[in-house]
Amino acid sequence: MNDKINVATYRNRAYRKKKVLTAFLKKLVKKNIPQLSKYTKAAEAEAWKQIDCQKCGNCCMTMTPTWKKSEVKKLAARLGMTYTEFYDKWLYTEESTGDIMNASTPCQFFDVANGLCTVYELRPHDCATFPHLYRKDFKDQIEVYTANLHRCPATLVAIEQLQKIIESK
Repeated sequence: MNDKINVATYRNRAYRKKKVLTAFLKKLVKKNIPQLSKYTKAAEAEAWKQIDCQKCGNCCMTMTPTWKKSEVKKLAARLGMTYTEFYDKWLYTEESTGDIMNASTPCQFFDVANGLCTVYELRPHDCATFPHLYRKDFKDQIEVYTANLHRCPATLVAIEQLQKIIESK
C-alpha cells in the first residue's frame, strides 16, 4: 500500500493539540447546542474526505473491537469453526464490562503487509462504525473521543473540524 497514511504525523499533531481539543470537548458537554448532531455529521463528513480508513489501519494495529455473539458465530461458521473454537483461539470476555474482545493486537484478521482487513465483509459492527463519531449520545462519548485522538486520524480531523464549525457560529 504505497499511499498509506502517516499515522505518526497525525499522532504528533494530536498530542500537540490534545489539551485544547480536550478542553473544547469538555465545554461541549456543558453547552446546549441545538444543532450539535448536524455539526457532528458535517465534521465527520469532512474527516472522511481527508482520511481514507483503508489507508490507515492503526485501529486494527493498536485497539481491539467489541464482538457480539452473533458476529462471532457468523465469522466462525465462515471459517469452518465452532463458536467455542473461535472464541478460545482469539477472544476473551472483559470482566468489568462483559464485552467480548480480541485477546491481542494487532487484530488477527488484519493483514499488516497489505494494510487491509481479511474479513472486511464480516467484520464486527464495532469496526464497521468506528470511530463512532455520529451518534445520538455524542456527548456521553467525549472520553472515548479524547482517548482516540492520537489513535485515529479520522477522530482527530473530525474533532478539529467540529471545533471550527462550532467556534464559527
